[in-house]
Formats: sequence, C-alpha cells, structure tokens
Amino acid sequence: MELSGDTSCIAAARRLAAEFLARAGTEQHVDVSDHALGLTQLVVSELVTNARRHAPGPALMELRIADSTVEVTVQDSVPVRPTIHASDPQRIGRHGLEIVAAVAADFYVRLEDTGKRVTANIALTDPSAPRPPEP
Repeated sequence: MELSGDTSCIAAARRLAAEFLARAGTEQHVDVSDHALGLTQLVVSELVTNARRHAPGPALMELRIADSTVEVTVQDSVPVRPTIHASDPQRIGRHGLEIVAAVAADFYVRLEDTGKRVTANIALTDPSAPRPPEP
C-alpha cells in the first residue's frame, strides 16, 4: 500500500492490516488472535505515523505472514536510522518506536540508498492465552 497524502492514510493502513489478517485467517487458515490483531494495528499506526511525520514523499507499507508472525514493513525516503528513546514516563510524545520495540517479537531497520525499511514482526498468537489441554 502506498501511503501518501494527509494523515487519513494512517486509519486506512490500520484497516488494511485488519483486512489482511482476516483474509489470512479465512483464506489461508492462519490462526490470528485478537491480541495479535490489536498489536498489529498499533504497530501499523506507529510506523505509518512516523513515516508520514518524518519523511517527505510517499511511503510504502507491506504486510506478510512469516512463520508464526505477521511482518509489518514501512519504507520511507529518509536513509537515517530512527531513534528509540529511553523510557521516560515524564516525556510527552515520541514513544512510538519504544512501543513498537516492546510489543514486537522482532524489530529492525534496514537502511537503503533510497531511504529505510522499518520492520516489526508480531506474534500471531497471544502468548498469555491459556493453551488447550493436550489430547
């Protein structure tokens, strides 16, 4: 999905992520917990917001199922590694990447000649959910 224009693309990206996970569940029989859906939408919101706020020009979002995770990648035009600020409950704002890094099973940034790709993997199952009994 190309992300351009005003901030309405953030809501559109969240909807796209929910639709993608719903299709993965129905078409590919991928188990997606409600917890994973919520975290994925949160991560999408934070990464897209950062791309729109800090990078000129269009940005791209890619979603894919990778093993037992959903991989969320947002690519923008600024080839500078974003800063994850140290936890500070007194700070107002700039918590987005701190949140993403905390909830993601994996988080990394790849710099490219044309910008960067920020990727977060979200577990599709809720690790705190009780497991069904073994047969």
